[in-house]
Amino acid sequence: MKETNSTAIPTHTCVLMGVINKLQDDGLAKEYLEELAFLAETYGLETKKTFTQKLEKPDKATFIGKGKVSEIKNYVLENKIDVVIFDDELSPSQQRNLEKEFGKKILDRTTLILEIFEQRAQTAHAKTQVQLAQYQYMLPRLTGMWTHLERQRGGTGTRGGAGEKEIETDRRIVRDKIALLKERLKEIDKQMATQRKNRGELIRVALVGYTNVGKSTIMNLLSKSTVFAENKLFATLDTTVRKVTIDNVFFLLSDTVGFIRKLPTELVESFKSTLDEVREADLLIHVVDISHKNFEDHLNVVKQTLQDIGAGDKPVILVFNKIDAFTYTKKEDDDLTPTTRENLSLNDIKNTWMKSLNNPCLFISAQTKENIEELKKTVYDLVKEMHIKRYPYHNLLY
Repeated sequence: MKETNSTAIPTHTCVLMGVINKLQDDGLAKEYLEELAFLAETYGLETKKTFTQKLEKPDKATFIGKGKVSEIKNYVLENKIDVVIFDDELSPSQQRNLEKEFGKKILDRTTLILEIFEQRAQTAHAKTQVQLAQYQYMLPRLTGMWTHLERQRGGTGTRGGAGEKEIETDRRIVRDKIALLKERLKEIDKQMATQRKNRGELIRVALVGYTNVGKSTIMNLLSKSTVFAENKLFATLDTTVRKVTIDNVFFLLSDTVGFIRKLPTELVESFKSTLDEVREADLLIHVVDISHKNFEDHLNVVKQTLQDIGAGDKPVILVFNKIDAFTYTKKEDDDLTPTTRENLSLNDIKNTWMKSLNNPCLFISAQTKENIEELKKTVYDLVKEMHIKRYPYHNLLY
């Protein structure tokens, strides 16, 4: 008889909870929960069920109503669910109350994104940025369950006597950690700023976009490099910079971390040096996944994030990627229902976007390399024009 592998790691399961407010409809709530399920999958969790509740305002104690708490609790216990994930940010007291109710690990959207970043951080720089964001988010949420942090502090320099409250000790430890990580990041930021300054007179181009839109694949095509790319959220955390040559024009191309709806403010702050690549770029290539049914919302999230970090006024090439995966449902001639995104053909969208923008607008497939030469030509023309304006006296042979 063949022996079974008793040491196999079991699959952890989760349920998702989304609140529908008066500004949303059921369709939008469903799309948000689909993205939350993708985040859970990226983290390594299998989603077993999603719950929703319409609320005027969240409950102060448990975020959701008592009836919904009871419904989720029964399902979690009956199906031995490991984690409950909320699509909105929970207050420290709400998280504590829910953990008591369910007896399970509770994650909100912000915590889930932070934990995914921790999973995917590879370099010391990315790990430091993620640690800072985690400690900043953790500080107001300390509940006395973090006393293991004291071991990280060491045995010297501890203030207060044995009667000091554990929670105050933990808070001081976390504040010290935050201060230490901030100092470490300051040094890293200085080093990276010096690196950017020492890159010479080359024009800088940055790839930006919602997470998982194909930026790294485009990076590989333009730079002829092998930047890591996969169909997961936040595959890229560290900025990758390559020197690119198109014909006789040279420039620097950077691939940066993807944006997402409700990107935690702690991550924006701690990833300052990474986002500086975007702030200091001369040209942005904004990549959009045209095959995603909610691509316009994703596009607007990125535009707003660029505004928030002070990069909203830069020249942009708008690149709609994944045209090979684009699908639509053609309406029948006698169908009088309102036209939706699902009813628009690729040509319909092309005509709409290409006519409404002053910036270049391209439709490509990085996967099949369709229209990549058009993208290269557009980048070439803009970079060449920028270089001539900035250095009119350079004797370059264009």
